[in-house]
Parts: sequence; structure tokens; C-alpha cells
Amino acid sequence: MANQKGMSDKVKGAVNKVKGEAKDQIGNAKNDPQMQREGQKEKTKGNIQENVGKAKDDNHSN
Repeated sequence: MANQKGMSDKVKGAVNKVKGEAKDQIGNAKNDPQMQREGQKEKTKGNIQENVGKAKDDNHSN
């Protein structure tokens, strides 16, 4: 069960990173600093979620 939970967090993290990168790039193209900040926040959230998922996987394998 923990393995699936870790995988779920990693997938959610990857999705948030992609969404964040898109917002960041669109904000850059539109010269919209607020959209860029939102994108950067989503990318950070995605990185954290991926790391949580990896930690859960590591805990499960020990």
C-alpha cells in the first residue's frame, strides 16, 4: 500500500511540475510576473510531492 501511495505522490508531483513550467513559460511570454510566480510555486510543490513519494518508497523498501 505504501508503495502505491509513494507512486501517487510522485505522479502528482510530476503533473504539478509540468503545469508549473507551462504557467511559468506562458507568464514569461505574456510578460505576466504573477503568472510566472504561480508557475514557480507549482513547480516547487511538484518537487516536494515527488520527494515525499520517493521517501515513502524508501521507507516501504526498508
